[in-house]
Amino acid sequence: MSFTITFSTPAKLTPTARCWDIPTCRNLLARCSEILSITWIKRRPMLPIPVWTDEIRVHPYETDLNNEWKAAAVFQAFQEVANAHAANLGYDYHSMLAADHIWVLSRLKVYFYRFPTMGDRLTICTWPKGIRQKIFFTRDFQIATPDGQLIAAATSAWLLIDPKTRRMQLPGSLTGTLPNNAGLNALDEDLTKLAPENGLAEKFTTRANYSVVDVLGHVNNARYIEWVMDCFPFEQFKTHQLAWLQINYNNEVRAGETVRICAGVRNGDASRWLVVGEKPESGERAFEVELAWAERA
Repeated sequence: MSFTITFSTPAKLTPTARCWDIPTCRNLLARCSEILSITWIKRRPMLPIPVWTDEIRVHPYETDLNNEWKAAAVFQAFQEVANAHAANLGYDYHSMLAADHIWVLSRLKVYFYRFPTMGDRLTICTWPKGIRQKIFFTRDFQIATPDGQLIAAATSAWLLIDPKTRRMQLPGSLTGTLPNNAGLNALDEDLTKLAPENGLAEKFTTRANYSVVDVLGHVNNARYIEWVMDCFPFEQFKTHQLAWLQINYNNEVRAGETVRICAGVRNGDASRWLVVGEKPESGERAFEVELAWAERA
């Protein structure tokens, strides 16, 4: 929080003076305290809000060669607004960590209706909508233009994890209550496992170096989307746009680990692809993505 305070005072500094007299300084400090108190009252934490709304802007570094918002940047926006809403509801990162909990994104599916460009201002909304499949905290997202044109709609599933043991915790171990947004859906879909596909081709091998690792010591969820997009040539982005994408995060990739990325078409349909990441050292599958492309008009 930052602001400028301007005062009108009869006390004048002379060219040789270095400070006001002590009474004047005391008066100014008292006035500062009064203004800061008023400002704090205006800005103090709000009551829990069932549906969180924020205003965002597409930054130049978030756009691609077509001057369109990158899919990974959409995931970053989802993450930021989810964090903001969780804090409003009393479940900010530091409070959760103190209670031996962390939120971890497990699955997310998003439909893309159009891609905004550099400088566009957008409205993003998010809300929790209960427990599904006994273990998942679900949360939906919508992004739209200021005049209401839908940009993207998504649903997600989050797990509660012990930050020390990295083991899953059941939803009942979380104290407090989340808003009941029953019936309010951006996407009314259960996020299920993705069916395997044979004959995927290896695209590249990468490593979880400094630039992709977050505060939890593992690859940040949006970075996986960058890996997925790197499986496709530039020409694909010139002739097609993403229609939808689902990612399932199966096993975290920790700092320093290696991941082999493989991809291929789904059931012979050139518009649908499966992309998977495997950890060669352990043989674990780190993530799976199914996506669909749409031809540009």
